[in-house]
Amino acid sequence: MIIAKFAIVVIIAYLLGSIPFGLIISKLTSGIDVRKYGSGKTGATNVMRTVGTKFGILTIVLDVAKAAGAVMLAKAIVGSSVLFIGGISLHWQTAQVMAGLAGVIGHNWSVFAKFKGGRGVTAYFGTLFAIFPPAGIFGVEVLAISALRSRHMSMGSILGALAAWCLMVPLTLAYGFPPIYLVYGLAAIALLAYQHHDNIKRLQQGTERQLW
Repeated sequence: MIIAKFAIVVIIAYLLGSIPFGLIISKLTSGIDVRKYGSGKTGATNVMRTVGTKFGILTIVLDVAKAAGAVMLAKAIVGSSVLFIGGISLHWQTAQVMAGLAGVIGHNWSVFAKFKGGRGVTAYFGTLFAIFPPAGIFGVEVLAISALRSRHMSMGSILGALAAWCLMVPLTLAYGFPPIYLVYGLAAIALLAYQHHDNIKRLQQGTERQLW
């Protein structure tokens, strides 16, 4: 029964994360497939460049909400149940981390969009708002400032994710938050870096696309 709960958490989180709001919004508002334009991603940045700023912002809100919702559902589903594996106990915090990763993976490789998607930035920060709110807020602030100053959303996204994790470290030590959240942060950053490998290359070459 407990194993089933964890399995349900992963499945629901992946399916929620897979909802391609950017693709849906672009088709409903402009009748276009955003995957055929710009970066080919369904994320907010490509929607913003392709369809318009207000629809990009709407995509951000919905992508954040679906990821945060997946994490909150994980806690509700697992509740006080504990899964023991080889002497290791897995609680609802573990379920949150599993849901977070599944949600980001679903966002990046959506089953509803032929396994295409975004780069995972909005989904990751959505999970942070539910798991570690102060880190999520701080990371978004760094992201916004960096992106606006450099005019490169990719740079802002990477720096924001790193800044959020850096804040998680002292907060974990000071307030005794589960260390598994730090592990989650590193895993998610690795996914973001992988999804941004082409952006990182263009940043190094000085050819990265600007926000405007």
